[in-house]
Amino acid sequence: MGAMSTTAQRRVLLAAPRGYCAGVDRAVIAVEKALEQYGAPIYVRKEIVHNKYVVRTLEKQGAIFVDETEEVPEGSIVVFSAHGVAPAVHDEAQAGKLATIDATCPLVTKVHKEAVRFAEEDYDILLVGHEGHEEVVGTMGEAPDRIHLVDGAEDVANVKVRDESKVVWLSQTTLSVDETMATVGELKKRFPLLVSPPSDDICYATQNRQVVVKQIAPETDLLIVVGSKNSSNSVRLVEVGLEYGAKAAHLVDFAEELDEAWLDGVGTVGLTSGASVPEILVQGVLEWLAARGFEDVQVVKTAEETLQFSLPKELRRDLRAEAAGKL
Repeated sequence: MGAMSTTAQRRVLLAAPRGYCAGVDRAVIAVEKALEQYGAPIYVRKEIVHNKYVVRTLEKQGAIFVDETEEVPEGSIVVFSAHGVAPAVHDEAQAGKLATIDATCPLVTKVHKEAVRFAEEDYDILLVGHEGHEEVVGTMGEAPDRIHLVDGAEDVANVKVRDESKVVWLSQTTLSVDETMATVGELKKRFPLLVSPPSDDICYATQNRQVVVKQIAPETDLLIVVGSKNSSNSVRLVEVGLEYGAKAAHLVDFAEELDEAWLDGVGTVGLTSGASVPEILVQGVLEWLAARGFEDVQVVKTAEETLQFSLPKELRRDLRAEAAGKL
């Protein structure tokens, strides 16, 4: 393994908080409870959360993942993912005589409601987010004629609004806090009367995971982020780590994807995971590192997370009977 540091110097800085947030936990449990209550198959539109392991595990239990609502057979139960859907998707489900379980994260639902309210007040809404992300698609669907996507600070010059005195910004919840505020700063230069949302739309979990990475990054030779490549908040953690001083950073789904060459010359490994990652995957990485001399694990904690969301109300009804009644 080349010029790896001596064993005495090897340590892991384990970020806390990390992994599952309240919205992800709620969504995954919603699918598990639906399978338990109603039996397989339960259909899920898109990935319930952006994590390969979670999706594979639920598939083994009887969940069937589809890209579009029209792929779900009439009279079936379909779960909407944590990222939220546009109103048109709810209409499609109704037209297809489907019973639905809405597992949208409540924090995403809050952004949807803000979009609806500002659209009703005739504002132009500047949505800071990444084009094509499921959360962005769902939010824009609430008021497509009023919402303009702003994909980064460099996109600000392209924004056109009807009335510069009636402009508000909203945000995709899983972005980097720094990235979002840089974009908002540019928007405020262009639109001095820009209104901010009533509360910060960046998800508390996204923010907390970035804060602890900022703290450990300067001491980190190698940052490992456990998460899937289509997980926006996981990708952001890699970017934040590099920006704040980590010498190298990699995103992996599983410990098997780790490369021993990454440990050359490394004394301190930082380890964290995205908000849709179960802890078993982090433990797998810790075991892999321990087997290579990184047995000294120091937890770095910057916040305590106690938030929990109640399960979707649809799980308290007989959805099979409802679906059958629609046929």
